[in-house]
Amino acid sequence: MSSSTTSNPLDLACFPSNYVEARQGWLAAAELSLHCESLDFPCPGQGPDGAALFTDSIWIGPADAEQVVVILAGTHGIEGYTGSAVQTDWLHRLSAQPSLLPNGVALVLVHALTPWGYAWSRRCDADGVDLNRNAIDFSQPPPDNRHYRELRPALFEADVGRRQQALAEFATRHGRTALEIAISGGQYLDPLGPFYGGRAPAHGRKVCEALISRYQLNRRRLAVVDIHTGLGAYGYGEIICDHAPNSIGSTLAKTWYGDAVTLPAAGTSSSVPKWGLLDYLWHAAIGDAGCYVTLEFGTYSTDALFDVLLQDHLLWAQTGNDAAHLIHRDAMRRHFCPDDPVWREQVLFRARQVIGQALAGLAR
Repeated sequence: MSSSTTSNPLDLACFPSNYVEARQGWLAAAELSLHCESLDFPCPGQGPDGAALFTDSIWIGPADAEQVVVILAGTHGIEGYTGSAVQTDWLHRLSAQPSLLPNGVALVLVHALTPWGYAWSRRCDADGVDLNRNAIDFSQPPPDNRHYRELRPALFEADVGRRQQALAEFATRHGRTALEIAISGGQYLDPLGPFYGGRAPAHGRKVCEALISRYQLNRRRLAVVDIHTGLGAYGYGEIICDHAPNSIGSTLAKTWYGDAVTLPAAGTSSSVPKWGLLDYLWHAAIGDAGCYVTLEFGTYSTDALFDVLLQDHLLWAQTGNDAAHLIHRDAMRRHFCPDDPVWREQVLFRARQVIGQALAGLAR
């Protein structure tokens, strides 16, 4: 076990209780670090308490570093609770032990890529757009998820039993993988529905593009780690790589992170192939000089994930149900960031491992 992983206690106070608290804690921790530059990107809209919304970033390390680790948090808003904790933990560790950052390597933290969803306890933004299905070429016809159209009436069935029966029947006809792709692979026709990729670049995509341009990240060697929750085995941080099998990116991922790396395209991941992933935007910047992975912390079953998300979209498609919204926000929080100290300790420990592997990989 690496001493760098265990040299600081796991502080569960890094997990915030809301978006405003998360941002305040993150900014305070960032002030303690020896950083070169911090930026904020205002996001349209406001939180339920009227608070302004921002994505924040910080560059730590030499401005001319040729190797850069990028840690993304809150790609899906509600998952930002865990992303905030992971990033805040690293900021505290770096302030106490700057040598954790290897010579010649910089670290970029991007906090709350979908701040509206974070503040309102949703995965998507105010327009219903899933940032992690938004990285497509909008000058071309969008992908056609034909099975989504078939399933759409079932997805908005208010009776949970009938909805689950319809999904089970679809899986019997087409297979479980086809069901998961139909629901979560991405769709571009239904703003009220889940996993909607939108019709134009979303706020978080614009932030990523701005950072890539500002820091000329396409001219540096990158290791990008995107923090997610809600899919996979409870408490385990799966390293998901959406580079093509046998590509330079997937080979490099396995070199840096070992045999724990999984590939949806090869059928080895808890995730299925998807359209419009944020990965693809970063792949274009990375080229053959680095890799992008998703660090996905499992909570409950995929069926439970679908249930809680479909209920969320059903509620937001209706009006006059504020009380139900408040109750369901708690259900979303419980699914995507369980209030279980053991789960949270596993998250912080695993994130230390994987980010440490990214730093070490680039420093080789």
